[in-house]
Amino acid sequence: MSDRYEVIIYWSADDGAFVAEVPELAGCAAHGPTREEALAQAQTAIALWLDTAREFGDPIPEPKGRRLVFA
Repeated sequence: MSDRYEVIIYWSADDGAFVAEVPELAGCAAHGPTREEALAQAQTAIALWLDTAREFGDPIPEPKGRRLVFA
């Protein structure tokens, strides 16, 4: 299921890295020097987020499978 969440990747000049945010999972984000590395780190962050939620019995949102917001 972790590969079904929307991941938004953008360049952050402040951080000097690509940032990957997962809007459907509160606080779930990662970064890397390339888009590919940021996405790989985001996949790890998603898996950890889901594991932690399961461990504590927190609700896990279903992936929406579509864009959340159009800019």
